[in-house]
Amino acid sequence: MGMKEILRGKMDHGGIYVHLKSPKSSQRLELNYYPRGTKFHHLFQSGSELDHLAFWVHDVEKTYRTVLAKGGRKAVPPFHEGAYTLAFVKDPDGCWIELIGKRTS
Repeated sequence: MGMKEILRGKMDHGGIYVHLKSPKSSQRLELNYYPRGTKFHHLFQSGSELDHLAFWVHDVEKTYRTVLAKGGRKAVPPFHEGAYTLAFVKDPDGCWIELIGKRTS
């Protein structure tokens, strides 16, 4: 599909991520892998193909509260990892949604 790897790294809990980008787009596709023994590893089962969707937001903690107030369900409350703040919520179907933004504190 013409996408190129632009970033690769390791998460604090041991997961690995890769960012891919198409040449004429500013959007990125993030792929995550959780090796055996890491916090989010689980054996593959049909239906587990989509790990989560991620959205960059200006204020993770405020957005987290807003999403919960509108019916989202708690998954992982806001936390800091390096220069970023992250949080996870679940939509009505149980799909995980990541909120990520630059760390402000």
